[in-house]
Amino acid sequence: MRILHTMLRVGDLDRSVAFYTEVLGMTLIRRQDYPGGRFTLAFLGFGDGGAELELTHNWDTPSYELGNGYGHVALGVPDAYAACEQATARGGKVTRPAGPMMHGTTVIAFIEDPDGYKVELIQEGSGNH
Repeated sequence: MRILHTMLRVGDLDRSVAFYTEVLGMTLIRRQDYPGGRFTLAFLGFGDGGAELELTHNWDTPSYELGNGYGHVALGVPDAYAACEQATARGGKVTRPAGPMMHGTTVIAFIEDPDGYKVELIQEGSGNH
C-alpha cells in the first residue's frame, strides 16, 4: 500500500488552488467537475509522483469550520474488496463497503481508524478518481 492523497473540503476552490500553487509552489495536476453530485475535485502535488492533496469543493457549501474540513487519507490498493475483507478480519471497521463511487467508476471503500478518522481505499486502475 501507499498513501495517495489527503482530502480537504474547501469553500472557494479557486482561492484554495491559488494558495497551494502560488504560495506553496504545488502544481494543479487535474481538476474534474461532477455535476450530478454538485462537486469538483482538484488534485495538487509537487510533480514528483508522491502523495497529492485533493481539494473537494461542494458547490452548495460556501465554507467549513476547521473541524469538519478534514476529509480522509487515501491508500491505493490492488483490490478494494479484498482489502475490506482483510481489514474486517483484523478488527477494522468498514464504514463504506467496496464498490464504485456514486458519480464515477472508481472502486472505493472507507475504513474508520480508532479515533474515527476516515481512511479511503482506492482500487488502483478502476477509474479516474
